[in-house]
Amino acid sequence: MAGARLKDVAERAGVSIKTVSNVVRGEARVAEQTRQRVLRAVAELGYQPNASARHLRTGRSGIIALAVPELVAPYFAELAAEVIAAAKKRGCTVLIEDTCGDPEEELRIACGLSDPLIDGVLLSPLRLDETVLANRGRRVPLVLLGEQSYKIPADHVLIDNSAAAREATEHLLRIGRRRIGVIGQPPDRAHATTVQRMHGYLTALHAAGVPHDPRLVPETHKFTRADGAAAMRALLALEEPPDAVFCFSDLLASGAMRAAYEHGLRVPGDLAIVGFDDIQESRYSVPSLTTVSPDRREIAELAVGAVLDRITHEAEAPYTRLTAGYELVVRESTDPHIRER
Repeated sequence: MAGARLKDVAERAGVSIKTVSNVVRGEARVAEQTRQRVLRAVAELGYQPNASARHLRTGRSGIIALAVPELVAPYFAELAAEVIAAAKKRGCTVLIEDTCGDPEEELRIACGLSDPLIDGVLLSPLRLDETVLANRGRRVPLVLLGEQSYKIPADHVLIDNSAAAREATEHLLRIGRRRIGVIGQPPDRAHATTVQRMHGYLTALHAAGVPHDPRLVPETHKFTRADGAAAMRALLALEEPPDAVFCFSDLLASGAMRAAYEHGLRVPGDLAIVGFDDIQESRYSVPSLTTVSPDRREIAELAVGAVLDRITHEAEAPYTRLTAGYELVVRESTDPHIRER
């Protein structure tokens, strides 16, 4: 139906215009059965909320921005899909931005992209300086994602990377591996993600009384398959190569498995491998990959909920660190019998 109005949706769903408005904006409590009826009517009529009109009426457009360092990376693509789903349930639209890790682009997005229709921003920063971020111009509601820690007034959604890395390393120790390499340490050793994951890895080794061999941690420039393969080849060239490898991303693990295959090694017989992210590819690789699985749906729900709370209530509540869950998913790359279960 061309140009469907709130009134048309209300008549189709058998509810009041106010109820339709509440469902579309995601701001009021509506019985789930009623909400679903309204959403069906919205879909059937092709109703499109007018963002400009809404902005004039309420001061809010219902548009939030999500900015990630690398949208082509499967983890961020899958996270973006969850954010879109979480926002849609609340009647909001998501604008996706790829920063490529450019600090100027990250700052532009943190300021709301100079667009008055952007109500709030979810930002996964990579290189943005804390002082620059703290002194940004336009102060749109901002929620930070990921491990980069900033002491600024903003909610922050993350997982416990150190605990997750420790659990992954403990798993390798439990299956009898003692020379456990790490793939994912950058040359500057300064990125928050790798710092936390290295801490968890080292903590697990120390608790098990296993000495750390720095030669088992080759420098890795990026979290790509090619970098994972190159790092794995460097490890296999050692006089005493590892019997297990913990990779800081599933893409690194994918490259590492390819390099192991090229060297005639069996995974997990000769070499056990654990990744991080639980991207879809990891469930279908051969062998399937044991990996740390962050709860992307919970991350998205927490982040969208936090930014909408800030938009609605003008953020007078204390800013918080919201920790989402994760689990270690054990698959064939560390357990050859997993298919028999």
